[in-house]
Amino acid sequence: MQSDFTPAAGLLANLDLLRVETDGAVLHIRLMRPAKRNAISDPLIQQLHTAFVNQPEGTRAVVISGEGEHFCAGLDLSELVARDIGSGVQHSRMWHAAFDAVQFGRVPVVAALHGAVVGGGLELASACHIRVAEDSAYFGLPEGQRGIFVGGGGSVRIPRLIGVSRMTDLMLTGRVYDADEGQAAGLVQYRVRDGEGLSKAIELARRIATNAPMSNYAVMHALPRIADQSQSEGLFTESLMAAVAESTPDAQERLRAFLEKRAGKVVKS
Repeated sequence: MQSDFTPAAGLLANLDLLRVETDGAVLHIRLMRPAKRNAISDPLIQQLHTAFVNQPEGTRAVVISGEGEHFCAGLDLSELVARDIGSGVQHSRMWHAAFDAVQFGRVPVVAALHGAVVGGGLELASACHIRVAEDSAYFGLPEGQRGIFVGGGGSVRIPRLIGVSRMTDLMLTGRVYDADEGQAAGLVQYRVRDGEGLSKAIELARRIATNAPMSNYAVMHALPRIADQSQSEGLFTESLMAAVAESTPDAQERLRAFLEKRAGKVVKS
């Protein structure tokens, strides 16, 4: 399935810490620091931000994966330097900007997870919309044992997936979840055997890419914000978003196709 992808052109071709490839409406971004278990350095986080804000026209879904034996082992501690409070805040905000471009960008993102998904790697995965875990995947937040605290948005995103108490446990005790425990806790939506994660992620991305773009955008941008609102505010936001989505020409044609029995019904696959 991956053989249909070709290297991206222009700016994306010059990102030496990422491999960016395209296949029609799907963009594949691969972290390319396997010798460092794809640990996130400052140049890598900057390139990731660049890739997400410069997606080729026609991109409808993104897959993100890691080269080698691991998805991402988190912050590259070898590059950790003493910072004053101001520069520390700015460094964290650089991560926030990159991961916001993942979560609140143009199109949905599917993560293919294997090996280490820890620290900043788990923060990156939590910014994606769909997560697929192979048998080898394991999840942890070792910041508590390193004398630091999450700084890439993990304290906001991860509790929304697994709850505050589970995240507290991971950070205080150094507990590590295997792939099955990660799925049971809510970190991932799909479980596959080793070697099948990327194919499954691409399959899901291709399916997502066939949706109406405004519907995908509404799920990405409106749904998490509605979840943070009061019931009355959420219901009003829902009404506005529903009106926007159903008014697009794409939605109108899809509704006509369904009413005229030109579109398939929902069935269990």
